[in-house]
Amino acid sequence: MTRNIRVVEVGPRDGLQNEKEVVTTATKIELIGRLVRTGLRDIEVASFVSPKWVPQMADHAEVMAGLPAAQCSPGVNYPLLTPNMKAFEAAIACGAKEVAIFAAASEGFSQKNINCSIAESIQRFVPLADEARRLGIRVRGYVSCVIACPYDGPIQPAKVAEVASRLLDLGSYEVSLGDTIGAGTPSSILKMLEAVARIVPATQLAGHYHDTFGMAVANVYASYEFGLSTFDSSIAGLGGCPYAKGATGNVATEDLVYLFNGLDAQTGVDLDALVDCAAWISNVLGRAPNSRVTRAMLAKRSQ
Repeated sequence: MTRNIRVVEVGPRDGLQNEKEVVTTATKIELIGRLVRTGLRDIEVASFVSPKWVPQMADHAEVMAGLPAAQCSPGVNYPLLTPNMKAFEAAIACGAKEVAIFAAASEGFSQKNINCSIAESIQRFVPLADEARRLGIRVRGYVSCVIACPYDGPIQPAKVAEVASRLLDLGSYEVSLGDTIGAGTPSSILKMLEAVARIVPATQLAGHYHDTFGMAVANVYASYEFGLSTFDSSIAGLGGCPYAKGATGNVATEDLVYLFNGLDAQTGVDLDALVDCAAWISNVLGRAPNSRVTRAMLAKRSQ
């Protein structure tokens, strides 16, 4: 039986947030428009965080205001990352219909990332979740460092399950499990998923796998076989984490779609259009695409 796969594109936010050179607002809006035209229907477009900590996201309001200029289609979902109530209120003022909240499965990462404990970080989201429920705003949860942490080392799967469960209890319709430093292998990913799925149904879980050690596609496949049907990815493999030195981008959206095309799973995304988009944004940023699929397809076209 053919399975439908939901691809959550995080390139405009997670992909660009770690870029050293400022990416213009116009470029971000153009990127979002190009992603929409590939068939993607869930595109995380910005993070409402302090410019002091993530300068690349300083133009979040301008990006939201520019979405109509990107020829964005009805039915496309544009979630925004909101780390606190102030950010949530700003996102709502810009027209947000879905927000993302996040916690870590590692105390060390939580302290470095948002300067508080895991328990404190989740408690901060209680009023946000209450207000989102009142306003009918969808909330998506993220758990960082589900396999390993750059500060605390390996993470126990039971801890990931605990944090994921708390985000679900807050009202998250889905919890995305992030291998933030890309240390996972299919074996470690499956052990983590087995623990989490005892508490949170697999239908409410998503995989968010970075490709630092080249295992992201293998981890996606293992998760797909386990029962997950939602995966986060980043165009051209863009990304990294300002609080996880050496971490590379998410699995490239092109690589993920190529995998699912080969499995006869339906993503609704045009691979050729994705490759064009990846080539374009990589050229704008002055580098080759990280995606092997894009590199291979571009090479084939040039023959």
